[in-house]
Amino acid sequence: MLRYTLMRLGIFAGCLLVVWGLVYAGAFPRGFGDSNFFWVLLLSLVLSAPISFIVLRKERDRASVQVSQRVDRMKANIEANRSQEDAAVDEADQAQVQAQTETQAQAQASGQAQASS
Repeated sequence: MLRYTLMRLGIFAGCLLVVWGLVYAGAFPRGFGDSNFFWVLLLSLVLSAPISFIVLRKERDRASVQVSQRVDRMKANIEANRSQEDAAVDEADQAQVQAQTETQAQAQASGQAQASS
């Protein structure tokens, strides 16, 4: 992913230098007043986008595979954590039910002992 980003920045920097050189040489208009810097940036962005789209196709596909694998791992980790939490909750529920049954059994046993006396 970092490689793709650096390559995109490299293409943008190259376009920026070329556009700045062409504006300085007079091949492109200079813009209005003090807007020359923004004009050069905008034109560089417009030119670098389709170049990056075409030239970096394979690298973009590699980056998207990495991102999707990372997302799949995160989903698997979340599901594993969720199942661990569910198991812990189930164990706690079973322990609580068992304690309640034991309490009820003790209450019945003491009630029967009192009834027989």
